[in-house]
Amino acid sequence: MAEHTLDDLFAVLASRKEADPADSYTARLLAKGPGKIAKKLGEEGVETALAGACGDRGEVIAESADLLYHLLVLWIARDIAPQDVWNKLAERAGTSGLAEKASRAEE
Repeated sequence: MAEHTLDDLFAVLASRKEADPADSYTARLLAKGPGKIAKKLGEEGVETALAGACGDRGEVIAESADLLYHLLVLWIARDIAPQDVWNKLAERAGTSGLAEKASRAEE
């Protein structure tokens, strides 16, 4: 069993990479490429933000699920494994958000 539910979902979505786009929404998105996936991710991000500002709890949960799904599909399209992201988060653990942001500005 994977460490995170997102790891499990990622594995399912990654298996759809070779599926027929006529049979799988994930395969259809992947076939359209990273640009289309990123556009959809942006739309879902806006919908999640709006739900957070104005929606009820259930709407925030539903939009968050959509956002995470599209983020995972983008990772697949860009050959990024969840562990790559978990490692980056682990690197940042214990670092102030302000300090981390300042370090990126210096690059």
